[in-house]
Amino acid sequence: MHATFSRCVDPADLVDPAAPLQTSRRHCRQVVVTILTECSKRNIPTKNWALCSVGAVLIVLTLRIMQPLDGTDTRLLMALAQDPRRTVVALAQELGLSRNTVQARMSQLEKKSVFLSFDRRISPAALGYPLAAFIHIHVQQPKLEQITNELALIPEVLEAFGITGQADILARVVSTGAEDLFRINGKVLAIDGVERTDTSLAMHELVPFRIGPLLQRTGGPDQD
Repeated sequence: MHATFSRCVDPADLVDPAAPLQTSRRHCRQVVVTILTECSKRNIPTKNWALCSVGAVLIVLTLRIMQPLDGTDTRLLMALAQDPRRTVVALAQELGLSRNTVQARMSQLEKKSVFLSFDRRISPAALGYPLAAFIHIHVQQPKLEQITNELALIPEVLEAFGITGQADILARVVSTGAEDLFRINGKVLAIDGVERTDTSLAMHELVPFRIGPLLQRTGGPDQD
């Protein structure tokens, strides 16, 4: 696609991936799945769906990086990554900032949705779900939004992504064991519009979730 995403893209412009895209504000606040659904409603051929999906992802990434974090924000996030339990006072002392500055920065970061929800820090294994798996889901595109809503009703589905490639959705799930995983896979297959699934077991977590290296990479002198 030949386009520069300065703000966001009108899903109507994604109908012809070869055409130059026009920017628009009308859909800036809509999530990726909504944009993908709008694309599917226009009966985009399967061969062009990957382009549509990639375009939607690029829109979100562009929106999130339009206002990059400055050096103070990065230092604050690195300190929180090392110890999320630190108080505002402790952070202010470590970073050499006033308490009000730290509090204001924290509030701005929250408004930008920089912080993930607390439940991402809870181990599923500690709750009795030690077996993790990834389900590649092949779906009927016009029913994507409905399928997404149904997936959200399955507690064992921790997260799901619209992807390019052979499958349409990649879901990360947890289970109590092999039989439970079979049950979960059956629930996914029972969703109207799901054509088939391919399941891969997570044998071992090789690289745990981390954000520190990215913070170090983007960190730099304060821009204030």
